[in-house]
Amino acid sequence: MEPAGRGGSAAAPRADSGLFDVVSSSRMSEVIVEQIRSLIRADKLRSGDRLPSERALCEQMGVSRVTVREALRVLEAAGLVAIRVGARGGAFVTTPSSTTLGANLADLVNLSPMTAPEVIEARQVVELGIVDIVIERATETDVDELREMTREHQAALKRGEYSMEMSAAFHVRVAQCTHNAAIEMLVHSFHGPLLMSLREAQVAAPLMGHRGTSEHRELVEAIAARDAEKAREIMAKHLRRTSQRIARVQASREKGKDA
Repeated sequence: MEPAGRGGSAAAPRADSGLFDVVSSSRMSEVIVEQIRSLIRADKLRSGDRLPSERALCEQMGVSRVTVREALRVLEAAGLVAIRVGARGGAFVTTPSSTTLGANLADLVNLSPMTAPEVIEARQVVELGIVDIVIERATETDVDELREMTREHQAALKRGEYSMEMSAAFHVRVAQCTHNAAIEMLVHSFHGPLLMSLREAQVAAPLMGHRGTSEHRELVEAIAARDAEKAREIMAKHLRRTSQRIARVQASREKGKDA
């Protein structure tokens, strides 16, 4: 199925060939990527626009087809271009999803030297800060899916199979109830550090999960009842206990260094 261009027309408009500059650099594919990104930022290329053919891009930029293809692969991975096959296919400018943006940002976040105490502080700001939005915007489907998650997690706990990945997934799903693309992007990017902080807390409480899953269930019911005050109270207590566990682990490590 061919993507529609601006105005919903069946044939996507082709970008003006005069937009592209000749490339002369030892890192040519990166220059092409940045050139197309700049055109998108400047609104000279918009979602639905079809880029010139590989052959045309080669001629306009003075590079090989291999270089163009490498640049297009990078743009596709970033969610900025969609490659369609077929007689009316080609490379189309597209809008990256919040999941794609979050995944790209996650790479940067995960490489930064953040600590578990820093992560829990950020969680206290973000997760408490979005409670009112969650209460206001959570749909019946959101609530049903959260309830199902808590049932599955408590069943896993009884089987001895509950994991911190499940806890992180619950918090991500709660944030998605805001139906805010920017918040969803931040949450996706923060998944790795969130999981790291939960595992750190688990060091202080190997059986961590019993009280947490119960609080997850209580939080879902507060969301269903549109009770913002109760939801904030549950979330604050939930995060405070994780913070205390992380602090105990940090204190124990510092004590070990001094010994």
